[in-house]
Amino acid sequence: MSTAPSEEPARRRGLWSWALFDFGNSGFTTVVSTFVFSAYFTQAIAPDAETGTALWGTATGIAGLIIALTSPVTGAIADHTGRRKPWLAFFTLLCVVATAALWFAVPGPSSIPLALTLAVFGTVGFEVGLVFYNTMLPDLTTPNRIGRVSGLAWGLGYAGGLICLVIALVGFVQADPAPFGLDRENAEHVRATMLVTAIWIALFTWPLFAFTPDSRQTGVKLGPAVKKGLVTLIATIRNAKHHANSFRFLIARMIYIDGVNTMFAFGGIYAAGTFGMTIEDIIVFGIALNVTAGLGAAVFGWIDDRFGSKRTLTISLIALTLSSIGVLVAQTVPQFWVTALIMSTFFGPVQAASRTFMARLAPPDIRSEMFGLFAVSGKVTSFLGPFAVSAVTIMAGSQRIGMATILVFLVAGLAVLQTVKEPDR
Repeated sequence: MSTAPSEEPARRRGLWSWALFDFGNSGFTTVVSTFVFSAYFTQAIAPDAETGTALWGTATGIAGLIIALTSPVTGAIADHTGRRKPWLAFFTLLCVVATAALWFAVPGPSSIPLALTLAVFGTVGFEVGLVFYNTMLPDLTTPNRIGRVSGLAWGLGYAGGLICLVIALVGFVQADPAPFGLDRENAEHVRATMLVTAIWIALFTWPLFAFTPDSRQTGVKLGPAVKKGLVTLIATIRNAKHHANSFRFLIARMIYIDGVNTMFAFGGIYAAGTFGMTIEDIIVFGIALNVTAGLGAAVFGWIDDRFGSKRTLTISLIALTLSSIGVLVAQTVPQFWVTALIMSTFFGPVQAASRTFMARLAPPDIRSEMFGLFAVSGKVTSFLGPFAVSAVTIMAGSQRIGMATILVFLVAGLAVLQTVKEPDR
């Protein structure tokens, strides 16, 4: 379906279909990136936890570099072709296929190249797709409700990740005997959750393509659009002084989101390596984190509309920094659980309010391009967080010390954010 955007809010069905996309694709971040496959990779594929942490960090950094190079270019091209949904469909399909193919990553070091390659492709598909998904937001609702809509989508995303994890835990990881005759000795009951996740993503993202309005096609062909997109992107970067406030925000987000994403990406690995939690324990842990994160995203969406994105981000980043310190100094599993649940409450608000802030700052005529740069701000230095964790973990021989490097990113990003002026609403 392709219809011209209207000045009126999109039909309720289209808006909910857009938000449901978050519900579907969050299965990738929870099951693949954070709580199941990353832990499986560390425990069953890599030779030891430290090597697994370092390898996973390297792969995450490589994916971040690819995303940083492609996101602004594809975003600028989309601004000239007009339509976002074809691009989103392509990258969503890439994510689905790569996730399903992780089934073939059997236990043992021989699967390291395959597992990391597929993880990189899946991450690229997931993240670059978000450029076009996020760009659609301002056309779907009124400015005074954009924070609530963004928070709703993030909340649904955490709910989707939660349900997907429950299915993985109850239906496969805990099931004994494993369903469908799956061989537990060969970890088929764990690997099958990758197939479930791929189906989950496909099932719940398709309503967006069926019911959510897309921007009007401009009639510009792909070849000229590529040329115009590159020219516009270069001009935007050269004329950064004309968008100085927006670029200061992008720099701030580039720094603090690196810390947020690294903490989230290494959560399962940290729980497994430092506290000896099993994959089953980690999935239960992930379920609890998604509950608190989803509630935080939904509640703070109202705070965003009432008090502004900058204030919401400031409060959330301060709370996230303090609670992260609690996670890193925790000595027992109960202490780790309590501090991690407090910390996760602020994951959603930081992510949702960042998207809202960008939607309010971006000029309408270069919105996809700005969201492309928004994606870059989350990925251009995304290799630094994982690489820092990997390097310090290896040098210190301690996951706890390695993870402490994340605090630097949170504090530095918060400092830069204070220089950004919030636009009038």
